[in-house]
Amino acid sequence: MVWVVREDSVFLSMAEQKQNEVRQLIEQAVAQAFQAQIPQLQSQIVQQVLHSIPAPVAHSGPAGDHSGTLVQAISSVHGGSTQMEILRALLDSGGGYCSRIALFVVKSGAASGWQARGFGDDDAVKDFSLDLNAGPVAHAHQNRVATPGNIAEMGRRFVERFSGPANEQVLVLPLTLKEKVAALVYADGGDSGKLESSALELLVIATSAWLEVVSLRKQAAAKEDIAMTSRADVTPPPPPVQTVSSFSDPFAAHTPKHVPASVPASAEPAAEVVEVASHASAAAPATAADPWAGMSPEDADVHRKAQRFARLLVDEIKLYNQAKVAEGRRHKDLYDRLKEDIDKSRGTFQKRYGNTAAASADYFHNELVRSLAEDDPSIMGANFHR
Repeated sequence: MVWVVREDSVFLSMAEQKQNEVRQLIEQAVAQAFQAQIPQLQSQIVQQVLHSIPAPVAHSGPAGDHSGTLVQAISSVHGGSTQMEILRALLDSGGGYCSRIALFVVKSGAASGWQARGFGDDDAVKDFSLDLNAGPVAHAHQNRVATPGNIAEMGRRFVERFSGPANEQVLVLPLTLKEKVAALVYADGGDSGKLESSALELLVIATSAWLEVVSLRKQAAAKEDIAMTSRADVTPPPPPVQTVSSFSDPFAAHTPKHVPASVPASAEPAAEVVEVASHASAAAPATAADPWAGMSPEDADVHRKAQRFARLLVDEIKLYNQAKVAEGRRHKDLYDRLKEDIDKSRGTFQKRYGNTAAASADYFHNELVRSLAEDDPSIMGANFHR
């Protein structure tokens, strides 16, 4: 009996040993398989966690990870070659970061509406002047920093005209050029509450920088024009004059392209201010459609530059006096409302081209009638004269 028990014990011990060996083999195999699946399991866990997190809600304050769209917005601004194209790109791109946006040009102590997006009646902004002493407007203008505020701080006139956003939060940003506030950008969240302050601030800063770059380029081109005219065999023009605050006011520093008189007055204003290289216009050969065909190349070049300069001056008058232009056209007294600006610009034109081959053409007068009065001299009023 003893021998039998010992034999059973030996067989039991051997079975346990075999079982342990199998267990170890299985554990090793499972461990290896598990190790190989860890990366895939981690990825699946991350995806499940991400799906369980709700999408972020747009709110004011620092923007989320919109670097790609913001780069596109800045690129569209930098794609503009004239001040109007740049500012329109700012408003179009800025509309992606708020519900309502408007630009007010600051001049002579007033901030006049220029263009807007998202207001329903965007034209209502054009004849509206901001109160430069009101809350965030005053702070942004005086300190040259983006300023958030409450719609009530914009003043009663503003609220009555445009109502306010659902969350009552607004943002006013200064468009700073040459260390001066040239315009103010207003933005709010409208009914959706969408107002990404940081993205808007960066976009306005990028716009300011690009306007200054374009301004410097235009000033360099203007100097080249004057130098080329001086070298031509024509009556020498007077010394170059710093016109329409071109150095302190980059808004005025753009070179309009000549547009034939056949273009209707209702054409988009932006078509009048498309930049062309000055040397290209000087070198262009006369064609049958050229109004200066038959003139010497030197005289034709002076006429061409005089007309461009007249368009530049009148375009600036329109830009900075949107409300007065609208009222003057309505009441047919444009000259009376804009007398100071018109007379000053006429004097500037005469100093530049009054003693040149283009003097007899009176391009400045013609541009006032064509552009300001929309080809209707009666709109200028009874006091208008050459």
